[in-house]
Formats: sequence, structure tokens, C-alpha cells
Amino acid sequence: MNRTEDRPPTLVDEHAHAWSPRTARARFRAGLTGPTAGIAAGHTQANLISVPADWAYDMLLFCQRNPKPCPVLDVTDAGSWETVLADGADLRTDLPRYRVWRDGELTDEPTDVRAYWRDDLVSFLIGCSFTFEWSLSEAGVPVRHIEQGRNVPMYVTSRPCRPAGRLHGPMVVSMRPVPPEHLATAIRVTALLPAVHGSPVHCGDPSGLGIDDLGRPDFGDPVDAAPDDIPVFWACGVTPQAAVMASRPPFAITHAPGQMFVTDARDEQYRVA
Repeated sequence: MNRTEDRPPTLVDEHAHAWSPRTARARFRAGLTGPTAGIAAGHTQANLISVPADWAYDMLLFCQRNPKPCPVLDVTDAGSWETVLADGADLRTDLPRYRVWRDGELTDEPTDVRAYWRDDLVSFLIGCSFTFEWSLSEAGVPVRHIEQGRNVPMYVTSRPCRPAGRLHGPMVVSMRPVPPEHLATAIRVTALLPAVHGSPVHCGDPSGLGIDDLGRPDFGDPVDAAPDDIPVFWACGVTPQAAVMASRPPFAITHAPGQMFVTDARDEQYRVA
């Protein structure tokens, strides 16, 4: 399911890399939408999933058991829309686009979820690989989807996550084509940032992950690779959305794939060396 195909992408300002996180969040609150790759250079981005409190332990355990796709950066109190990752931010309004789920079915993709908010919702902020793209670029590794102004392609794999309580589902990955001479650098650079997915989970033949066609991602946009590029796959924070679809909790709110929460945290806060 790739609902973003139903509407043209909304392009962000060409100078968005220089925005502060507060500026980015204010623009999203005002209605700007689109992928957040390349926005607010040097600042950590996060996936969002909000679930009813009686599902929160299952979600926390799911993340603990599946740390590659679900590295937790913060968990809110029930009903709170605030996070220590961004002073004064509102998780109900400050992402470009959201998804609303009922019984595992996608029912809406609004830009503001205040009308859907509930006092029992516990929000999980999960590290996002958009964060390490700055490190890749600084190391000379090309990031094709940013070069092409596209959302990163994401795929549902054949690898099951470790179940937790009522939650189960497959791992989702993001893919970036990497020239072979940059592959070792890409692996080394991203391994230093485990809080935003860390090193790749697979390189090369996509069939090893049960992916049939790189030109048809489950989420995001297809990306054009150079002839010698190697497809490199990182665990992805859309994995909890795959778990929602598989496990069918009664209600959930998530970010739209590729349209992340931009935090005040700096990338180096999560670098391990």
C-alpha cells in the first residue's frame, strides 16, 4: 500500500537543509508537507507511533526485542503530546503528515491529528535513518533519493520481527543505492549511529529479503541507481506500522512514511565513537 501515489509530492524549500528544527516544525504546523530527508542538517529525525495505553507495554517490548528497526529515543506519558527531544513541540501538529489506523486499517492521512487525539495515547519516538544521511554525505557517499528530490524507497521484507505480546509483523527496510567504492564507508559511518538504525541489515540481492522488484517500493518512491550501484538496506522505523497492519490494534496514530518528526537533538548525541 503506497497511498502517497494518490497525490503529487509537496516540495520543501531548497534551503531546507539550513532550517532550524523549530523552523521546520513551525512550517509543518502551518501545513507544509513532504519528505523530510535533507531538512535541518545535523539534527536527529524520528518516527512516531502512538498507541492506547493498554497496548503501550506490548509496543515497548516489541521495540526492545527488535532494536534494529525500532530504536526508541523517547516514550511519552499517556495523553501527552510533548517530548524531551524538542522543547515546545506538539506531536499532534508538528509532523508534515500523519496516518490514522483503526483495527489495522489506514483510515486517514491528515496533517494535524488534534481531532483524533486521545487522553490514553502513549507515543513512541523511534530513531530514523534520515539522521545518518548527513554523515554519509560528509563522508562522500552519494544519497540518491536526496539528489533526485524523492522520498526514500521502503520495502516490507520476508524477515519476521520477534513478536511481543499481541504485536507481530515483518521488518521494513529502507534502501539506498551505494557505489561499490563507497560501500565500506557507508557501513562504517552508519554503524556508529545505532540509535538511528545503525549498520545495514543486508547488501546486494534484494531477493535475500523477499523483495521482488526494487522499482515498486511498498512506501516512498522508486529511486534511480547508477549502473554499478549496490542496493543497501537498513532497518526502518516504518516497521511498527507493518506490525499495526498485521496485529490490528483498535487504534493508532503514526507518521506518514518519510515524513518525520524533526527533533532538537544533534546527531552527535547518538554517535557511539
